[in-house]
Amino acid sequence: MSLPLRLYLIRHGETLWSLSGQHTGRTEIPLTAHGEEMARGLGQRLQGIAFTHVLSSPRLRARKTCELAGLGQPDGEPDLAEWDYGDYEGKRSMDIRKERPGWTIFRDGAPNGETPQQVSDRADRLIARLIALDGNVALFSHGHFGCALATRWIGLPIIEAQHFQLDPASLSLLGNAPSRPEVRVIALWNAAR
Repeated sequence: MSLPLRLYLIRHGETLWSLSGQHTGRTEIPLTAHGEEMARGLGQRLQGIAFTHVLSSPRLRARKTCELAGLGQPDGEPDLAEWDYGDYEGKRSMDIRKERPGWTIFRDGAPNGETPQQVSDRADRLIARLIALDGNVALFSHGHFGCALATRWIGLPIIEAQHFQLDPASLSLLGNAPSRPEVRVIALWNAAR
């Protein structure tokens, strides 16, 4: 008998750009010393959990968080990558809104980057592969994509991801309702150590 699927969604530790609020999609930014400490702290929270799969965004900050958390070398999963911010890479939302009042990544996307529909489709594609797995699955990812994934997990349109927040080195849990396994739920969200 297979174990129920439980997705442990983990955002990478702190980087200089996560501190400053700069959008970090494809740029390889290392963890700060504090970010490394945060990742090690995740290891204490994850200790004793038997994972059937450990998957990570290809970005260094996510892979390093996984390693420092004590889960070894993860399997690369390109669909766990952060939003491609295109022309907004390295920019802060508050600066973008000076030129585009009311802008939100989840409605407007980024010029020369991914659209909300592309990110929604990517999350759906990943979910279709994840639901074929069972047991505890660790997913090391990023802030905006993690919010998009959770939103799509519970069947909401991607615009609703604007109501979610993922802090660095946070842990969230996606699964199914115990009494109604066909219903997907967010069992834990944005838990800090």
